[in-house]
This record gives sequence, structure tokens and C-alpha cells, in this order.
Amino acid sequence: MFMFMYMYSFCALFFSSIYIYVSKYKHFLLMLLSLEMIVLSLYLVMMMSFVMYMYEYFICMIFLSMSVCEGVLGLSLLVLVIRSHGSDKVLVFNNLW
Repeated sequence: MFMFMYMYSFCALFFSSIYIYVSKYKHFLLMLLSLEMIVLSLYLVMMMSFVMYMYEYFICMIFLSMSVCEGVLGLSLLVLVIRSHGSDKVLVFNNLW
């Protein structure tokens, strides 16, 4: 019973972070933070489902290592953009394309 309540709250966390990602598209840092929240909520849903069905947890370690790589890549892109353009606003990036 409590596991399903946790699953619903993690799904609500996932959809609220997608809403933030869609609505706060002006700043690159907010987009990266909402992407990290999406990854965290997916990890929590995955862990809860593995606990409920007694599966192997090794895939969660692979998922966490890939999410860390994604976060580091996003932060390095943020630093590169701020150094080159002076701001993290997405509307300034039109000369990158």
C-alpha cells in the first residue's frame, strides 16, 4: 500500500519536473536542474519497482553512473556558454546554430 503511494508521489515529481522544463526554457541552468530532477525521479521509480519485484539492483548503479555523466556534461556546457556569451539565457544562443 505504501509503495504505491510512493510511486504516485514519484510520478507526480516526474511530471512536475517536466512541466518546469517546458515552462522555464529561458535559462539554461534551470533547464539542467529540471533535467536532473527528471533523472532523480526516474531513478526513484526504478528503485521502488525493483524493491517491489525483488529484481537485481545492478542496473540502478549503471543508471546512476550515466546520470552523473549527464550532469557533468551539462555543467561543462553551461560553463562554456557562460564564458563565451556572458549569460545563460537561451535566447542569446541563436548565433550558435
